[in-house]
Order: sequence, then structure tokens, then C-alpha cells
Amino acid sequence: MDSYQGCETSLSQIDLQAKLESPMPWIGMYIAAASVVCSLAMAADAFHGFRSKMLWFPCKYFSFNAMSLTLLAVALKLPVDLTSDTSGMHEILARVSSLVFMSTAMANFMTSLGSMDDNEMLLNLAALGIMIITVIVNVCIHYKQISHYVGFSIGEEIVATGFIFLSLVMFCSSALTVLTTRNYIERMYQEMRKIALDEENVDGPKIPVDKLRLVVKKYWVMAATGCPQFVMARSVTCTASGLMCLFVAITLAEVHIRMPIVCQEDEFTSTYKWSIKWILYVQSIGVALGTTAPAFRWFTAARYKCSDLNRKSFKNELKIETYWIQRLVDWRESSLPLQIQHEKWKKFLHAVRRLVLNCCIGVQILLVWASKIVLLISALFFHHIKKLNIIVIGASNNNGGSESGGDAQLDITRYVLLLPGEPGIPKETLENIWNEALDLTVIIECGLPGHDPVEYLHLTLV
Repeated sequence: MDSYQGCETSLSQIDLQAKLESPMPWIGMYIAAASVVCSLAMAADAFHGFRSKMLWFPCKYFSFNAMSLTLLAVALKLPVDLTSDTSGMHEILARVSSLVFMSTAMANFMTSLGSMDDNEMLLNLAALGIMIITVIVNVCIHYKQISHYVGFSIGEEIVATGFIFLSLVMFCSSALTVLTTRNYIERMYQEMRKIALDEENVDGPKIPVDKLRLVVKKYWVMAATGCPQFVMARSVTCTASGLMCLFVAITLAEVHIRMPIVCQEDEFTSTYKWSIKWILYVQSIGVALGTTAPAFRWFTAARYKCSDLNRKSFKNELKIETYWIQRLVDWRESSLPLQIQHEKWKKFLHAVRRLVLNCCIGVQILLVWASKIVLLISALFFHHIKKLNIIVIGASNNNGGSESGGDAQLDITRYVLLLPGEPGIPKETLENIWNEALDLTVIIECGLPGHDPVEYLHLTLV
């Protein structure tokens, strides 16, 4: 009788477990749907960049905000799930694709850091850090749990996890420069704005058409090159993250090729069942689409750097500009925010804070050095390709230091806002900015009767 009751209890538990697991495929479809939204947003940003000829790809649809982080948290459910059996081929592929998808998303919305205020950036960075650390810890636990039961190596999962951690570190590194670079660019803008107005003797609402054109062009070049997202996209850390994104996408392609060879295709082992394939395919396509913008940022920067190789010594190339560490130095030199009466504890906390910030400064310097070396190696690679005539890289690699659009009255490079140590802006980018300035001139001439054009332009661009 007791054995019968025990058997009945076991059957009830099995039936209950089956009922609890029955909605899991639909949860998998929810993961796939969140991945679709992120993929479409990344693709839209890439399309917008190509369409507007902004090859630094500003973040218009997929930015670093609460909505994007929420969607990515849903898309990353598979790697953080420790209760489901994900030892099958499709499940392992889907886990790797989820991790690669996260790295790709971070590389895409890194430029949006430039347009964020301090409080928003701090909150979003804290949320991103908690999410990434949770993913890394869960992946390590999962790897340890299944390593004895899986008969083949899944090193790509560890590689993808390492790339996510490195992406987070570079994300924080870039965020530290935002306030310093923004203040520097704003000071430069105000100085150049005054020079531009003084040169044209603009002091009233009625401006001759020829002077109006020149003022508009100068303003637009300053506004476009000083755009916070453009400044961030030009940074060496953003360029290096683009190459990392390309490498991690190659890792996903490699595991797609290798896994069917070393592992027989089997039935779905996880409770997500048939939805695993949807997650895998959607996120793999999302990685392919999302790699476009970061890879082009790296390609554009490396190709332009190729023409700038012989202008600086190697020592000057690796020079760390002040804005990379200025904020950390300011924190280190500032007084403690807490009012502590005990002198020994005060000295101890000050010493600990100084030690921690010195370590952070050292890590920041190493990251910037590594990013600069990556850019130099990439530029050397393109330089040798050019010399061997494998790929013809035309005049677009030349320094954008000449007049554009045939206007001999204005050298627009005088009004390009650059950070210290920046080599310049690629010529094709300057030409696109010039063409936008010409279009804006026509709009302002035709659309502002009875208004001060310069004041309108200032309000529009600042």
C-alpha cells in the first residue's frame, strides 16, 4: 500500500513538473522576440548611418538606456538559466550566440555615452555592471557543472564571456572621459564661435547672403565635429571595441561550423525545446546585423590612421592625453565626502581611496595604450595591403586638410573641433559635413524671413 502511494506521488510530481515546463517554449519565443527588437534597432542605426553618410553611426534607435537594458536582460535569459539542461548542441550554440549578442549590443550603443548626463550614465552603468557580472558568474557556474558531462570543449562560451567582461571595462573607461571631453569641446566651440563671428563682422539681424553662407558653414562644421556621439565614436576605445565586436562575431561563426562536426545533432535537451532554434537563428542574425556599425567605425578609423602613420613617433603615438585620466585624478585629489572625526580612520580611508584610484588610473592607462596599439596595428595592416596593391585604397585616406566643395574662401578644417592627440577627420566625412552645411544654408535663407539667422542657427546647434 505504501509503495503504491509512493508511486502515485512520484507520478503526480512528474505530471506537475511537466505542467510547469510546458510554457517554457513560449518563454523561449519571448526571448527571441526581445532579440528581434534589439536586432532591428541595431540594423536601423546602421541603415541610418549609411543613408545619412555618417560612417561613425550615431545611436538613434538603439541607445544605452533603460529600455535597451531591459530587452537585453530578457535576451540573456538562456546564459543565466542554471536549472535547464542546456548540454545539447543547439542549446550550447544558443548560449554562445546570446553572449556574443550582448557584446555586439554593447559595441553598438557605446557612442550614446557621449550624449548622456552624469546621473543617467551612472545609473545605467550600475545596471549594466550588475547584469554583466551576474551573467559571468552564472556562466562560470554552469561551465563547472556540465564540464564533466559534455564530451567536447565549449571554450567559445568562455571566450565570449571574456569579451563581455572586456567590453564592460572598456565601456566604463569610455564613460570616465565623457564629462572632460564635453567641457573641452564646449570651450573650443565658444572660442571658435567668437572667432567665426568676428571674422565676418556679424553684429546685427541683417546679414549679406555671402556672409550668411560662410557663417552657416563655420557653425555647422563646429557643431557636427563637436557632436558628443561623434567625439565618442572617434575615441580609440570605441575603435578597439569595434574590432572586438568583429572578433567575437567570428567566434560565433567558428562555433557554428565546429559544433556540428564534433557533436551529433540530437533532440532538444532543454525545456525550451523547439524555441531554442528560434533564439539561435534570431540572435545569430542579430549579431551579423549588429556587427556592421562597430566594424565600420574601426575600419574607417584604421584606414584614416593609415595615412597618418609617419607623422608621429611611436612614443608620441602612445602618449596618454590628460582627458583620459583627468576625472580619476580629480577624485583622487578631492577631500573625502564623509565627515570623520577620528584622525586615524580618516587617514586610513584616504589612503585606501588613493590606492584604489591609483589602480584605476593604471588600468585606464593600460586600456588606452592597448587601444592605441590595436589602432596602430590595424593601420599598419591596411598600409601593407595598400603597398601590395591587394586592395586599392584611394584618395579618401588623405588628410581632410584642403578646402571642400571648391569654396576657396573657407578652409573648413580650421573649424573642426578635435580633442588633443586626434589626427583629424577623414576627408569623406568632412565632405559630407560640407554638403550638409550647403543644404542648411539654403534652408535658412529661404525659411527665416524677419528672424536673425545667426541667432537661430546658434539656438539650433548648441
